[in-house]
Amino acid sequence: MLFLRTCRALAHTGLLQTHRLPPPKRLVPLSACAGALCTRWGSGGGHDSGPRDHGHPSGWRHLLAGILAGGGAVLAYSLLESQAQQAATDVQAPGKSPPLPIYTQEEVAKHHSSAKGVWVTYKGGVYDITEFVSLHPGGDKILLAAGGALEPFWALYAVHNQEHVLEMLSQYKVGELREEDRTLDSSSLDPYAKDPPRHPVLRVNSQKPFNAEPPTEILTDNFITPSAFFFKRNHLPVPQVDPSTYQLKIQGLPGGTVSLSLEDLKSRFPKYIVTATLQCAGNRRSEMNQVKQVKGLNWGIAAISNATWAGPRLRDVLLYAGYKSGGKAQHVHFEGLDKDVTGTSYGASIPLGKALSEEGDVILAYEMNGEDLPADHGFPVRVVVPGIVGARNVKWLDKIVLSEVESSSHWQQNDYKGFSPGTDWDTVDFKSAPAIQELPVQSAITWPAEGAVLDHSLGEVTVKGYAWSGGGREIVRVDVSLDGGKTWQVAKLQGREGEALDLSPPPGRAWAWKLWELSAPLPSGTQELEIICKAVDSSYNVQPDSMAPIWNLRGVLSNAWHRVKVKISEH
Repeated sequence: MLFLRTCRALAHTGLLQTHRLPPPKRLVPLSACAGALCTRWGSGGGHDSGPRDHGHPSGWRHLLAGILAGGGAVLAYSLLESQAQQAATDVQAPGKSPPLPIYTQEEVAKHHSSAKGVWVTYKGGVYDITEFVSLHPGGDKILLAAGGALEPFWALYAVHNQEHVLEMLSQYKVGELREEDRTLDSSSLDPYAKDPPRHPVLRVNSQKPFNAEPPTEILTDNFITPSAFFFKRNHLPVPQVDPSTYQLKIQGLPGGTVSLSLEDLKSRFPKYIVTATLQCAGNRRSEMNQVKQVKGLNWGIAAISNATWAGPRLRDVLLYAGYKSGGKAQHVHFEGLDKDVTGTSYGASIPLGKALSEEGDVILAYEMNGEDLPADHGFPVRVVVPGIVGARNVKWLDKIVLSEVESSSHWQQNDYKGFSPGTDWDTVDFKSAPAIQELPVQSAITWPAEGAVLDHSLGEVTVKGYAWSGGGREIVRVDVSLDGGKTWQVAKLQGREGEALDLSPPPGRAWAWKLWELSAPLPSGTQELEIICKAVDSSYNVQPDSMAPIWNLRGVLSNAWHRVKVKISEH
């Protein structure tokens, strides 16, 4: 924190206007500088940061933390696109400084190490960031861009949008790139250029990486969410995978690594079908933001969807690969084929007991809703862990590892954890909290929408929504209030179309949501309704009544009563 205070002091005393940053009097380890401040640079869409220090400008210290942690992770693509030309002219005012020298790309490429200097290019400018890199223990990651263009690195983390980025970069400008070297294929620089097309009806929370949810008004029109509308949660670019050469690697077993092709998974194991709801840990985060700003994508109530998945059971695959009980393994790691610029894969883990349980229904899915997995949902294979937070349902599955310890992945260790409302980014200790696995009981109103106007002449209002609980706990009741919680009515629960509601799933295996509906007379003499819903699961867990007591700095586990205010028209 001493280093961060030094950073703030530099910003306030105007030292940012110098051509080079003087080294601080004391350096601290990277973890001290970046650990609690920045969400890891490879975390993508889940880590768009809001302000956390209202007493001081946040951009400067977030910038330093982000660069230290990932070679430009927080340097926002959108900001760069809109301000690039301004940055190029900020360094010198016409008539006050001699023109900067012209360099060839070949000359820039020679400056690719601390010994030879660290030069980078951006939008035709050449920047010598050697001194900046040498100041910091984590600066070696910036060397990934040394001698080349910054665009692909900054584009990778376009969800971040920080101030002062180009201002800071402009202070390191040493020249201009030769005109003939400036022509770049934008698609080759953009790691998201080959992402799949998406349905335009989706409500986008970030483009790169792509994160979006379906409109709430159609979310509960079907028990099964069409794949095109199923919420999209990507942390990194969608990988391009050739199914004919795909190999799933299983490690950590006594016999060594076992590799299985897609055809192996389809032909050697029984195909198992499970209908399961997946929910992002940040679902309904936007409501927490109304209490106090958090860090994360501003999800509405639709970062949840339900689908039918098919593939072999993980249990069967592990037994085939040579797993035997009595070993030291306690966890199963999953690594995806989606990678950041360092080659680090998205990863997560679940307890071994869940993976091996006959009732756990964990599958290696190669089908979604009766068809091959779409690219956004993990083609050709993803793990589906019913009842568990979406973050553990790793897509584009590359590797399965049995281990004595949890995954060391950032997303397992330093994200997707809940904390007290009193914990902030200066005091958070991610090691003090367990990684989220099962999610709490949840429900939300999908119709009517906030601010809707109801026609009083119709005489009644129909309220619709969804309810779900983690860990396979079945939804047994949804209570709905039309008067802000003074009185309550019980909604009618709906399962799969044509399925009798008295046929409950086996205990502990209620993986799919329940849709619900209530039709009730409109109260007389009122011009506004506050509609509320709250769900109760088979363990009699019930949603808390408000967000403030469950607020947390990452905006996860947002499951308070859902409230919608609507107006009543007399005409």
